[in-house]
Amino acid sequence: MDDLKCQGEVVHQTLQEIAFINKTLGGNNATLSGLSLLLRDRKGAFKLVDLGCGGGEMLGYIFNWGIKNGLDLNLCGIDANPHIVEFARRQNKHFDFLCKDVSSDDFDVSGYDVLTCTLFTHHFQTAQLSILIKKWVDQVKVGIVINDLHRHPFAYYSIKILTSFFSRSSMVKHDAPLSVLRGFSRNEWKEILHDAGINNYSLRWKWAFRWELVIYKQ
Repeated sequence: MDDLKCQGEVVHQTLQEIAFINKTLGGNNATLSGLSLLLRDRKGAFKLVDLGCGGGEMLGYIFNWGIKNGLDLNLCGIDANPHIVEFARRQNKHFDFLCKDVSSDDFDVSGYDVLTCTLFTHHFQTAQLSILIKKWVDQVKVGIVINDLHRHPFAYYSIKILTSFFSRSSMVKHDAPLSVLRGFSRNEWKEILHDAGINNYSLRWKWAFRWELVIYKQ
């Protein structure tokens, strides 16, 4: 999935299977519970951007969560792969989707209140991630919710076995275990945030082997 030239049926099948895994194992809940912390006791309208949005299914969950909690959410998804963005646009007619590279110097999220990313941060090296997170925190108005993998042997072997049984996508069979290996420990997250100069945050472990990281605007 790191190859921005990936396109066609293999990408569509992969995105659909990733959505199925996240929904079935309950991994999406870490993003929603993180938003509950970040926006607790807040009402009104908020602009939210989801980085590495993939097929856009997380925006659908966030939209429904917002309705249940009396929030008026203006939602946008961003992905660097133009083929994935086109897929997301076809799947979701009610949200905005943009094709942008978050690591580019001119990438800017200052127009948004909240930034989320699910299974996205493990695609970066820790030093680069510290720089990116600091930039995002400086730009958004309310805060950030990150949902990503806890690197753990049980998680690695479990997903390897599960995908070998149900997956029809060679990309999923390869990328799912690799993503776990690229995940983070609690101490690694603390080091990333320390290097970014961030100390106003909440870091909680969630099923299934996820970190729910909520960063509050200073």
